[in-house]
Amino acid sequence: MSHTEETAVPVAAGEEVVVEVEGLGHEGEGVGRAGGFALFVPGALPGEKVRAKVRELKKRYGCADLLEVLEPSPERIQPPCPVFGRCGGCQLQHMEYDAQLRWKRKMVTDALERIGKLDLGRVTVHPTLGMAEPRHYRNKAQVPAGTRGGRLVAGFYAMNSRRIVETDACLIQHEMNNRVVEAVRRIAAELGITGYNEETRSGHLRHIVVRTGFATGEVMVVLVTNGERLPRAAELCERIAAAVPGVKSICQNVNTSRTPVVMGDRTKALWGRDVIYDRIGDVEFAISAESFYQVNPAQTEVLYRKALDYAGLTGAETVIDAYCGIGTISLFLARKAKRVYGVEIVPEAVRDARRNAQLNGIENAEFVAGKAEEVLPRWRERGVAADVIVVDPPRKGCDPALLDAIVAMRPRRVVYVSCNPATLARDLRVLEDGGYRTVEVQPVDMFPHTGHVECIVSTHFTG
Repeated sequence: MSHTEETAVPVAAGEEVVVEVEGLGHEGEGVGRAGGFALFVPGALPGEKVRAKVRELKKRYGCADLLEVLEPSPERIQPPCPVFGRCGGCQLQHMEYDAQLRWKRKMVTDALERIGKLDLGRVTVHPTLGMAEPRHYRNKAQVPAGTRGGRLVAGFYAMNSRRIVETDACLIQHEMNNRVVEAVRRIAAELGITGYNEETRSGHLRHIVVRTGFATGEVMVVLVTNGERLPRAAELCERIAAAVPGVKSICQNVNTSRTPVVMGDRTKALWGRDVIYDRIGDVEFAISAESFYQVNPAQTEVLYRKALDYAGLTGAETVIDAYCGIGTISLFLARKAKRVYGVEIVPEAVRDARRNAQLNGIENAEFVAGKAEEVLPRWRERGVAADVIVVDPPRKGCDPALLDAIVAMRPRRVVYVSCNPATLARDLRVLEDGGYRTVEVQPVDMFPHTGHVECIVSTHFTG
C-alpha cells in the first residue's frame, strides 16, 4: 500500500474539497486527487488548484463540480462562447489552443504506455496536427428541439443532461449551419409545429439536423420527427427553401424510440434530392441523411493524406478497408492502389460507397456489406492477399475477431485510424503480439475545443 493510500481520508458525496489538478480526462475534465480518490472536475485545467464539490463517488473515482479556481493555470483563457460551461458541446474553450494540442498528444501517449504497454522509445508520436482557424469547422449540426414556456426552442444539451441550452450561434459549427437551424426553428414555430417533450413523448420535432458541403455550398436539412405526421410539411419545406440559399435537400426522418439516438430507421425526401454533394481534395462524395461523413472536412483531408502516406502505395498493392463507411478512405486509396476492397456493416453505407465510386470514375474498388470479422476470412479463402489493411472503427475499437483475421492475413502494413486513444492502444497491443511493430502515431485535432482526438497509426509486419 502506498503512503498516499495509507494516509488517505475518504471523501463523501456533497463534500467540498481542494483538488490539485494533474491532467485531463477523455472528455476534457480536469483530473486530480482528493482523499485517495481520483476526481474528475469539468472546467478545471492541469496545473490548477481548485475548490470543488463531490457530486458522486464510484469504487475507484469520483466526479465533482467546480466551485472556484484558487490557482489558475497560465493556459486558462476567457472562453469566447457565451454559453460555455452550460452547453455540453465543448469542454476546452477555456484553454489556449496550443495547450489543447499538447494535452491531446499527452492523452495519446499516456494511453499507449498505460493500456497498450508500448515502448515509446521505439515509437514516434508526432505533435498533434491542429487547425489554423479552429472555429466554424463542423459541417454537421444535430440540434435537439423542445418546447419551453409554450415556445419552440432549439439548442444543444447541457453537460450530462437532456436539458436544452438555447443557442443563437455555435462557434464550432459552420456559419451556414447556424443560420439554417435558426431559420428552421423560426419557420416551424410560425407554422405551429411543436417541439418534442421527452417526458410525455409528445410534440412533432425532435431534432433539426443540417449538413453543409464546405466545398460545394450545398445544404441538407433533416427534420427528425416524433412519428410520421409533420403538420404543414409542404409549406414548411417551401419556406425553408426560400430562406436558405444553397438548400438542395429537405428530408424527414422518423424516430419514435425512447433512446437518445438522434436518427430513426426511416427517412424520406420531402423536397429536392435525397443527397447533397461535397469534395475532400479531388474526390467527390454523395452524402445522404444517414451517411457517416467526417464532420471536419479540412482536417479530414489532412487525416486521409496521412493515411495514404502510411499505406506506402506504389500502385501494385491490394488494400482492404475495414469499416469503410461511404468509401471516403477507400476512394482516396484506390487512386494509388491496384485494388481496394471495402467492407461495412451498414448496407446503406455500402450503397453510397458504390455510388461514390461511380461518381468519381473509380473502377478498382469493390464494396461488400457485412461484418469485417466475417468477410475478411472469406476473402482470404478466395485468395485475396492484402498488402495493406486500413481500419477506421467506431469508438469501441476493432472486434477481437477482426484483429485475429488481420493477423492471420499478415498484410505488410496495417494503418489504424482511431477516435479513441484507449481502444486504439488496446488493439495495437494485440497487433504487436501478432507480429506487428507500431512505427508512427499522428494525432490530428479533428474536434478543436473538445476533449476528443483522432489518431492515425502506421504498423509494419515484422514476423
